[in-house]
Amino acid sequence: MKTTYTTYGTCARFIDIELEGDTVADVRFIGGCAGNAQGVSALVKGLPVKEVVERLQGLQCRGGTSCPDQLSQALTGMLEKQEPIGA
Repeated sequence: MKTTYTTYGTCARFIDIELEGDTVADVRFIGGCAGNAQGVSALVKGLPVKEVVERLQGLQCRGGTSCPDQLSQALTGMLEKQEPIGA
């Protein structure tokens, strides 16, 4: 499953996300601080989506959110859209 998430309250404007089942396959932040975005992307690659959400949800940089928090929100939305296994 792939999506492009439009962020709010962060320097990054979009996040391109690809999941393979319940695992983060790839993340790419568009805009924002390149080094931090690349670091977050590399750290979450290959991890279960739920683990990434638990670790990043609620982290704040400015405006009550952050790029990692926006990623957690995007992943939560993607999980909600996935069809249950066996459906």
